[in-house]
Amino acid sequence: MKPGIRVLSAILVFGLLFAGYSLYAGAVKTETVQFKSGDDTIDGFLALPEGPGAHPGVIVIHEWWGLNDWVKEQAEKLAAQGFAALAVDLYRGKVAADPSQAHELMRGLPQDRGVKGLSAAVTYLASRKEVKPERIGSIGWCMGGGFSIQLAVHDPRLRACVINYGALPTDPNDLQKIGAAVLGNFGADDHGITVADVEAFKKGMTNAQRAFDVKVYPGAGHGFENQNNKDGYRPEAAADAWARTLNFFKTTLK
Repeated sequence: MKPGIRVLSAILVFGLLFAGYSLYAGAVKTETVQFKSGDDTIDGFLALPEGPGAHPGVIVIHEWWGLNDWVKEQAEKLAAQGFAALAVDLYRGKVAADPSQAHELMRGLPQDRGVKGLSAAVTYLASRKEVKPERIGSIGWCMGGGFSIQLAVHDPRLRACVINYGALPTDPNDLQKIGAAVLGNFGADDHGITVADVEAFKKGMTNAQRAFDVKVYPGAGHGFENQNNKDGYRPEAAADAWARTLNFFKTTLK
């Protein structure tokens, strides 16, 4: 085991010993915000802890459905745990109602434009007085999981990155650029992001000596963390992935 990987694993195990701390939930305030990405204006849903002081920040990246209520709920849950969470609207106000529409919206979003918008979100979040600018991470699910790791590749300011069943880079040059610690949650029965994909990513990260922690859940497929995925939702795996996420952010960002 490489030194960086060993340290990250030890930190996460230590964090799990304090699960009670992770269950703390405080009051949250929310607002809709706008920020610039080049000539574009991007909307975001900002959830902030009610308490005073500057907080670590998290960029929240939606699934292929768009910035819907479920994604906003995840931002609020993070804010309740003490993070300033900014959910970014990559679809410019559009939300899919069915898989066909979601597929078209995802196809219409070039990766470079998405990453550029997310990097602009980091800049905006870091500018807020409620945020510790040097302690910002990202989290995404499905399409958003892929964008979360791409943001880690392209933006050195990111300290922590969570990928939930998102597309994984394996190019050594890309992996070498990742400065953030990485946490991944995947389903063993996912036919899109397969176990083989996860293993290739793990091998590449190990070779690049990057800090990472990845878990594959037996009996879980794509989208297992979203309760709106009626056939694919796995409550026990989802709860474990969320606990891992909170402990990861609290050990890497706070």
